[in-house]
Amino acid sequence: MTTPAVPPVVSIAYHSGYGHTAVVAEAVRAGAADAGATVHVIKVDEISDEQWELLDASDAIVFGSPTYMGTASGAFHQFAEDSSKRWFTDTWHNKLAAGFTNSASKSGDKLHTLQFFQTLAAQHAMHWVSLGLKPGWNSTEGSENDLNRLGFFSGAGAQTNSDEGPDGVHKADIATAEHLGRRIAETAKVFAAGREAVAA
Repeated sequence: MTTPAVPPVVSIAYHSGYGHTAVVAEAVRAGAADAGATVHVIKVDEISDEQWELLDASDAIVFGSPTYMGTASGAFHQFAEDSSKRWFTDTWHNKLAAGFTNSASKSGDKLHTLQFFQTLAAQHAMHWVSLGLKPGWNSTEGSENDLNRLGFFSGAGAQTNSDEGPDGVHKADIATAEHLGRRIAETAKVFAAGREAVAA
């Protein structure tokens, strides 16, 4: 008889300036929880010592921020700098990482924000988990309701019109973020099983 696997722990470390990115973070949380993960959602501009410890104990950390002026928000950059204490001690070494972002423009240089997250993860010697979806809405048969309608590979990109509140986050982008949450949780299960197999 096999021992039931321990659910992976996924933490979502994000900043949201006006509530739009919080909607995306909640979608990532829902997807990861649906895949069986224990999920912690942490606002990096309000992070406590206890929440830093939750990140340290996580199997995977998903980074999230709006894209402001072509990069992550100032609050997220401060969190990234503060994470250097973990860099010195290799605390996040070999954890999984993923990312998501939102901006008003279809592009808005969101890729640069995702690449910033990838670089942060690489500096911590984490393993990046991509979105794992083909691009949507790129043919005459596609539509704005396709998963990954904005065509990102690195992570989940969302777009919300600048004159709409958090309720205006596009439903396809919410579904794409849910997919990212499931993917990171499922990948964390595979990594955990691999560690157990190697240790056996």
